[in-house]
Amino acid sequence: MLTWILILLAVAAIAGLLGFGGLSGTALTGAKILIGIALVVFILVVLGVIAIA
Repeated sequence: MLTWILILLAVAAIAGLLGFGGLSGTALTGAKILIGIALVVFILVVLGVIAIA
């Protein structure tokens, strides 16, 4: 999941530099959603709700 976040952030940065605002916003929104999901899963793992073997 971290790989997808980094890819989307890179796409957003490059698209923003090249002037593609719509694509940049879409990639950034996708990255934000994945970051939120990753944080929730991390917190659940830390609290012991989810056990990853």
